[in-house]
Amino acid sequence: MKLHLSNKRHFLLFLSFMGSAFMSCFSQGYGSQNPFWSQVRFGGSFGIGFGNNVVNIVASPSAIYQFNDQFALGSNLSFNYAKFGDSRFTAYGAGVLAYYNPIRSLQFSSEFEQLRVLRSYGNDFPDLQDNYWLPVLFLGVGYTSGPVTFGIRYDVLYDEGKSIYADPWMPFIRVFF
Repeated sequence: MKLHLSNKRHFLLFLSFMGSAFMSCFSQGYGSQNPFWSQVRFGGSFGIGFGNNVVNIVASPSAIYQFNDQFALGSNLSFNYAKFGDSRFTAYGAGVLAYYNPIRSLQFSSEFEQLRVLRSYGNDFPDLQDNYWLPVLFLGVGYTSGPVTFGIRYDVLYDEGKSIYADPWMPFIRVFF
């Protein structure tokens, strides 16, 4: 799996932009007397799985702006790496998140992600590789208690031939502070 020079430049530019944004946030007194930053919450999810010749690592840091007790809007970055025998894939991208809590313990969510998928099929097909964009739109429902929400979500754009997920239904645990 190789990144082309132009992809490396775009990725480095993106990382530089994100680093500058975070530095700007902290240099402007993050969390101190600024009403905007008092409503921003950080969190996301992380997962790791092991099996018989299988490894899967997922990281998705997120930031949301809590408009009030019911509505939140934000964004996330996603990274997913999986190895199944000789086959492996990497997916990375970004997304937009929206959460609605009609009551304190019930949360409806929508999450749109645009992922770049790089997949190789190992020794069985050494010349076969995939490199494509994958849109993902999750609609979910969850139970919220404090900073933790757990529930189930469904990918309405699920494509069995291209998806990096085994099924359009996916349980989740999400944490925001």
